[in-house]
Amino acid sequence: MKTTLTLALSSCLGVALLTTQPAHGADPIPTPDAAPPCGKLVGTNAAGGFALRSGEPVDFVSAGQATHGTLLVFSDGPVFRAYWQPEGSEEKYALANAGPDSVRLVSTPPQGTPTRGAQPGVATQPLQVLSCPKL
Repeated sequence: MKTTLTLALSSCLGVALLTTQPAHGADPIPTPDAAPPCGKLVGTNAAGGFALRSGEPVDFVSAGQATHGTLLVFSDGPVFRAYWQPEGSEEKYALANAGPDSVRLVSTPPQGTPTRGAQPGVATQPLQVLSCPKL
């Protein structure tokens, strides 16, 4: 089943919970993601990790080509949704959870309200991309 990567934060407990929820139009029957990675989302630091916050520079690397882009984070109450936007494009791709350290890039309009500042700011390692858009 396709899911959207969401991050729920509890301000009372100071805890961040990474959860998934069905993506719009998701398959009703869960199926394991067995697709090999076709790319990777990497930060611009030496380790390649990045923080989940709006404005964070993140590159999509596929077939030896890097496409520069930016993360956009939207919130809907305590739920955060992360999107990647290629530089110079209006298109936005949701980071749909596809397993440990893996996502699918799904072209979809953002849901929620744009976050301000460094919210949520949770650090992640580079992410394998299992469905690569043609850029």
